[in-house]
Amino acid sequence: MIHCNINKNFTKFKPYFTALYLACVLTSNSLWAQTQDYYFPEREAVWATTSPAQMGWNEEALAAAIAFAKANEYSGDRDLRIPIAQGFASEPYHKIIGPTKRRGGPAGMILKKGYEVASWGDTKRVDMTFSVTKSYLATLAGLARDQGLLPSFSEKVYQRVWDGTFDGAHNQQISWSHLLDQSSDWSGTLWGGHDWADRPPKGGDIDSWKNRSLHTPGTHFKYNDVRVNVLAYSLLQLWRKPLPQVLREEVMDPIGASSSWRWYGYDNSWVNVDGQWVQSVSGGGHSGGGLFISTEDHARFGLLHLAGGQWQDQRILSDRWIQEATSPSKTNVNYGYMWWLNQKGPRHWEGVPENAYYAAGFGGNFIVVLPDQELVVVVRWLEPSKMASFMSLLMKAL
Repeated sequence: MIHCNINKNFTKFKPYFTALYLACVLTSNSLWAQTQDYYFPEREAVWATTSPAQMGWNEEALAAAIAFAKANEYSGDRDLRIPIAQGFASEPYHKIIGPTKRRGGPAGMILKKGYEVASWGDTKRVDMTFSVTKSYLATLAGLARDQGLLPSFSEKVYQRVWDGTFDGAHNQQISWSHLLDQSSDWSGTLWGGHDWADRPPKGGDIDSWKNRSLHTPGTHFKYNDVRVNVLAYSLLQLWRKPLPQVLREEVMDPIGASSSWRWYGYDNSWVNVDGQWVQSVSGGGHSGGGLFISTEDHARFGLLHLAGGQWQDQRILSDRWIQEATSPSKTNVNYGYMWWLNQKGPRHWEGVPENAYYAAGFGGNFIVVLPDQELVVVVRWLEPSKMASFMSLLMKAL
């Protein structure tokens, strides 16, 4: 994808800029033309549907995939406080300090060019979505760059967040890109959570975890919710207003999402921003909190990405951002900017195109975007180990 950001005044003096600008515009127009036959649901509209037969799909294979999703519900208790406590019991000092919500049953939607081909379960029910939240959070970094609040992701974060969060020789090396691709190895404590206590390595003890050797930022991938919350806090300092407000105004309202979703932080994550107390939100439900949202609103977010950041005739996200967010990072071929990628690697789903990408959260929550097939697939509460099998069954239906 090409991002058009060329000053047209240059065309008076540099003829070659004219050709470059026209090529850029034509490419952007071509990308938009590809979505002209997409369906973008209006707010509160009954979702337009199309049948598997109209798509030329194998209806029996599709029914088998959906039956599989229903039959393989996440095994954790529906009172999510229990699986959270069980899932993170190995973490020293872990506790729930944000809101939780009893979950519903399996649910999902499959969209082709925005049209609903199939759905199951209660698609309007608002549930926790855990680390799917990270993909929404990363989007606010992309918007900040798109809108000029942040000139480059390579900029060191301490240059704008100078309150001590990034003090020290190690933390001062961390860029926005390092936070986005989870290669920062940020060292510290935020909201009572210690970076070293989040998903500690097997073996060892607290002293060895505390005193480990730090990796140079950008050289080592480590999935770590404390550091994701550092990104959320840093973006709050950048935007200077609540991130749920930014998400609502810049993304969710323009794509016609419902008013039912919520984004929470922790009981102790309130900070003073320009004289107002604002809650710094979390990037997941690891300790409670995170994004609580419906399947249908997830589907809208996925459709926005499938359409290259365009919603009807409105540009919401730059195609440049989506390309960057879904490109492999240097330290993990299966991870971009808080989107998982289906590149050949440890997390590859066999039989699914390598350019597919997805948001994934605890308990079996997924938003999958398949550009080649022009599909968005949202799955809720599927046993996580069964997701690859579900996707394999779905691909057989196409």
